[in-house]
Amino acid sequence: MSRILVVDDEEGLRSFMAEALEVDGHEVASAADGAEALRLCGQRAFDLVITDLKMPGTDGMEVVRRLDADQPEVQVIVITAHGSIDKAVEAMKHGAFDFLEKPIGSPAELRLLAQRALERKRLLAARDREAARIEGGLELTWGDPVMAPVVTAMQKVAPTTATVLLIGESGTGKEVAARAIHRTSGRADGPFVAVNCATLSETLLESELFGHEKGAFTGAQARRLGKIELAAGGTFFLDEIGELAPSLQAKLLRVLQERTFERVGGSQTVDADVRWVAATNRDLGQMIADGAFREDLYHRVAVFPIRLPPLRERRADLAPLSTALLHRVSAELGRPGLTLSAEAVAKIEAAPWPGNIRELRNTLERAVILSEGADVRADAIWLDPVSGGPAPAAITTSNLEQLEREAIERALEQAGGNRKKAAELLGIGVRTLYDKLKKWQ
Repeated sequence: MSRILVVDDEEGLRSFMAEALEVDGHEVASAADGAEALRLCGQRAFDLVITDLKMPGTDGMEVVRRLDADQPEVQVIVITAHGSIDKAVEAMKHGAFDFLEKPIGSPAELRLLAQRALERKRLLAARDREAARIEGGLELTWGDPVMAPVVTAMQKVAPTTATVLLIGESGTGKEVAARAIHRTSGRADGPFVAVNCATLSETLLESELFGHEKGAFTGAQARRLGKIELAAGGTFFLDEIGELAPSLQAKLLRVLQERTFERVGGSQTVDADVRWVAATNRDLGQMIADGAFREDLYHRVAVFPIRLPPLRERRADLAPLSTALLHRVSAELGRPGLTLSAEAVAKIEAAPWPGNIRELRNTLERAVILSEGADVRADAIWLDPVSGGPAPAAITTSNLEQLEREAIERALEQAGGNRKKAAELLGIGVRTLYDKLKKWQ
């Protein structure tokens, strides 16, 4: 889990915080004052520092300033006495993530706020890894002429603050395009935060977007920051916006108009300091005509619409895309260095790909599992039945299960036993992975 440092001159409060955080498996160290905290931070890397603001000698504000200057990746939560909120706000201006008022209500309140701070750190770390891998530029794999106007449009809009609407079938790479726009924007140093509107219920999605205050509803034991707030200074990607419920459409329209919002159950105004990119695979024009989508929201979102063509319209991109995807998935599955044979490329170029790039990637993952030599042969390109190709006759159900088990074992080994990471490497849900592990005991 994560490394956390708690800093307070009250021994009882330090022990209380350490015990609460250790319940979640975190490694917790403690310091009695700011000077000791800075010394420890210079000796080892912490993910989160939770510090009182008022302490003798080096106070918490100095800890915040020094960490912001020397270790900006470290998240900081400050603890302040009742009536000293102005000091906490000042600390947040110097890089603190959030604050807690004394007395701390419950261990759950502290644990939930720590969880949100650590989630933000993970988001920023993912952004940095992606930036290091890409090393600038849109870096989209393309060569087909149909993509030229798409790339030109992305290059022109990326440096601006205009809201972008990406339109395209499922699997056409809308999130990849959104990340490319973010990387080449003026907000590239900020986080990229994505929310898929189709994956959550209306109530959960509202809390996910806007956050909530303590007591806003049953189970809301502490204030929780929403994803819009976590994306401050960066880009907020709202995927499948056509799935938004009417009530949330109205609330989103207000945020886009006023650039502010309130957390669920709260009255404090929060700035929506984000660059907006939305995406949909729905026909929003038809939805407006049917009364299912607000026309005023559409015009707020579609300031700069870009259509991503389906893979069947990008035939010249199939070979380079397949090569790039194979390089990635073969490394993820522990089989780096695999190449595509000419026959395999020909088979790929002949397929219709109704599932677009997502289907192509899945097909290449199966090919890596099925391949035994250095090349991926045509018979390893097992097309999905929807795409017009059955599994190879030589592959029986028992063989497939064995290959699947081997792939999962490799992914778990590569992820160091972390099941969530292993599921991400395999491109499956965590629940699916758990079900398979339970099946195989």
